[in-house]
Amino acid sequence: MSSRFVAGMTVEEVIEAAQTLQAQGIASTLDSLGENVLTPEEAERSAAVYHRLLDEIGQKHLNANVSVKLTQIGMDLGGDLTEGIVSRLTEHARSVGSFVRIDMEGTPYTQATIDLVKRVHAQPGNQGRIGTVIQAYLFRSEADIQDLVANGIRIRLCKGAYKEPPALAFPEKADVDRNFVRLMQILLKSGVYHGIATHDEAMVNATTQFVKENNIDLNSFEFQMLYGIRRDLQNRLVKEGFRVRVYVPFGSEWYPYFMRRLAERPANVLFLARNLLRR
Repeated sequence: MSSRFVAGMTVEEVIEAAQTLQAQGIASTLDSLGENVLTPEEAERSAAVYHRLLDEIGQKHLNANVSVKLTQIGMDLGGDLTEGIVSRLTEHARSVGSFVRIDMEGTPYTQATIDLVKRVHAQPGNQGRIGTVIQAYLFRSEADIQDLVANGIRIRLCKGAYKEPPALAFPEKADVDRNFVRLMQILLKSGVYHGIATHDEAMVNATTQFVKENNIDLNSFEFQMLYGIRRDLQNRLVKEGFRVRVYVPFGSEWYPYFMRRLAERPANVLFLARNLLRR
């Protein structure tokens, strides 16, 4: 089952997957799986994988970027370790014409993640080379989007996959969907290049309708989806002229990654099961 959703264990395998996607007109964002390192040495080893990915992206002229979790590069260890790593990765991405996406994890990390991204984005030359993720199921997300967009920071909008308490997040899918649409509309009219990350056809249709009604340039944003999920929808959107980017995870940490996501949110199990039956 995992091979459907994870592009192998090695850098070579994920680069091959990115090349295959590019041949189909689909961009990629590459994610070396792993979270919550315990030592600075582990954090630097994780960062080294991303530097290698960026080298490969530049050398092979891939329409690809990288997606990084802050806990994987030392966020829990304190100090300036993580910010230094992110700054160096962003500088490297800039040098090869790529981009660094800082993933959003659970709510204990939300504000620290936004603050770090804003600081690194403000460094000379980094504008447009680093962005983050906003989760539509959080009550705070509209305010966070307004803050990030005011700073010209690119956002990946998703619904959210972590289990969060009802005091912080909409508990009902219908409420999450309504918020997703509201936030999507803010992003697409912001003048900043964003990613609309969803496999939900209702959300895709709401986005395409809004784009048409407001004469939004199809090159001013992209749809984003997960590797191996709704490949039919990915290809359909490309044929309709939309930009599509696929989030491609890889690495030896695939098993704990899956187990955590499935344990945290039982709806993820049904989501994966449904997509195993799709093309």
